[in-house]
Amino acid sequence: MKVLIIGCGNIGSVSAQDLVKSVPSTEIVVADKNEKRAKDVAEKIEKDNVSWTGLDTSNHGELVNTLKGFDLAMGFLPGKLGYGLCKACIDAGKDLVDVSYMAENPMALNASAAKAGVTIVPDCGLAPGISNVLVGHAVGKLDEVKAVHVMVGGLPEKPVPPLGYTITWSPESLIDEYTRKVVIVKKGRKVEIEALSGVEAITFPKVGELEAFYTDGLRTLLYTMENVEEMWEKTLRYLGHAEKIKAFQTLGFFDEKKIDVEGVNVSPRKLTVKLIGEKLWKPEVKDIVVLKVEVVGVENGKKTSYSYHLLDNYDKKQGITAMARTTAYPASIVAQLMLKKAVKEKGVVPPEKIGMDKKLFSQFSDGLKKRGIKVSETRAAG
Repeated sequence: MKVLIIGCGNIGSVSAQDLVKSVPSTEIVVADKNEKRAKDVAEKIEKDNVSWTGLDTSNHGELVNTLKGFDLAMGFLPGKLGYGLCKACIDAGKDLVDVSYMAENPMALNASAAKAGVTIVPDCGLAPGISNVLVGHAVGKLDEVKAVHVMVGGLPEKPVPPLGYTITWSPESLIDEYTRKVVIVKKGRKVEIEALSGVEAITFPKVGELEAFYTDGLRTLLYTMENVEEMWEKTLRYLGHAEKIKAFQTLGFFDEKKIDVEGVNVSPRKLTVKLIGEKLWKPEVKDIVVLKVEVVGVENGKKTSYSYHLLDNYDKKQGITAMARTTAYPASIVAQLMLKKAVKEKGVVPPEKIGMDKKLFSQFSDGLKKRGIKVSETRAAG
């Protein structure tokens, strides 16, 4: 079997390491537009079955031709390139596990993917990703689903000035999270609201007081969870973060349109992406990931809720962030299920469907446990 891992940043590189360790007989090629980065990742892994290549994913024809030489692709690209990778995999007739935070709805490609005999698992990271799998698992236990609530955050162990935050993933995707319109379900209807709205304080066990605000994290759940009365996702940060980000937004730091600065045309957003990547990248600061998923419904005629908690820490031994662990490992686990042909459905298969399948969920859950990612489940009835 041959796997192409596209995108060698903080998440893609960790997923590559995990896949190599888990399936040593598989030939793996890591690819990136930045050839040096791809080479560095391959050389760090130091295995004969791992090689690297340069790849410009914005060139559709080149991407399709490259994909044809592989059995499976894994995508760790910025959101603006994710949908194009999905379409390229369909054109090449190749399966895909993807974590990109794309603005487009991947479910729109379901029919064409199924027709091509291709399986695409989108949003296969933390949230969306693990969160969706847990929602699907709870849904499989309930007779009727009334509400779905997701709260998630990647944070430094302690607040770090000036934003109480450090960057552990794509700066571009982070800004997307803060600026993209959010769709939630309220009183049974889909409603579009602003990101960073709905700020509330919550207390997370072993972490303390945090704030939560709406972000575009429901993704495929909006299309697979029908007839729910309420459904939303919120991002967790240390207190005061949302207000500071809103100030940046109001001042135009996230605007795409170029402005003239002493005769030079500059995109404020691109400049901000660059600065965030440089100023908030603090590898010496250890991070944590917090996740709470609550699914409320009816089971055996009684109101029942299933709640899931996850708290993950920086891996000091291997030097891997909690964000990378909880994003890269789920993708690697699902990729291994794909390589074993355990995921039989063709088309776009969102992570919640893995949660709904008892056998697949068991294998996914065991994979998380094996990597030290612990999820607790609580059931409340009546």
